[in-house]
Amino acid sequence: MSQAKLFLIPTAIAADSQDKILTPQLAEVLKSTRYFIAEHAREARRFISSLKLGITIEELTFFELDKHREPANYRKFLEPALKGHDIGLLSDAGCPGVADPGAEIVSAAHDLNIQVVPLVGPSSILLGLMASGLSGQNFRFNGYLPIEIKELKTRLRELENHSRKHNETQIFIETPYRSDKMLRILSDNLSSTTRLTVASGLNGKSEKIMTLSIDKWRKNKLVIGKVATVFLFLG
Repeated sequence: MSQAKLFLIPTAIAADSQDKILTPQLAEVLKSTRYFIAEHAREARRFISSLKLGITIEELTFFELDKHREPANYRKFLEPALKGHDIGLLSDAGCPGVADPGAEIVSAAHDLNIQVVPLVGPSSILLGLMASGLSGQNFRFNGYLPIEIKELKTRLRELENHSRKHNETQIFIETPYRSDKMLRILSDNLSSTTRLTVASGLNGKSEKIMTLSIDKWRKNKLVIGKVATVFLFLG
């Protein structure tokens, strides 16, 4: 029996951008895989169907990670690989395990000696960093920052001081409906010389990437809207 693999499958991060990520390798993996672990099974089915690869969705088996994110279930999800069947791991958008669920499954696969194969695909974090003009040699991803204003301001001061001291780009994301509020808070609380990048709608038709010093952001009237956005700054 050949060794089965766990393929880490990237998905689109913007609507109608599937054609940008469909590599020959991804198409081959999807056509030959019948078992999938997904953040949400419905989204995974929709993504695979949208690629129009002639795959019969009804013939596929999906394990839903979001509803069963417990260590006891990880081995159960990976059982097909132990029997020689490849498995695909998908999150709803982007690369599984990077600012998205999936790391626990990958860790369990390593423990079970299942080969892990990451496939090339879009990561909003790396795309934003690439296009920012900020330091790509030294950076930190901070996930979501605190929601409570006082705590958020304290955290921003900490990150900005660290960024300035270590020449380290700080990267974080925000829920789309709070993107404009976050931009205002950043403009009001970061130092005037700090450079801030707003990267929204990455990989999509409405993609917009801007890097300005905070003193210029304070004069800018950009409205992001309810669009997925990555924020990056360098003090």
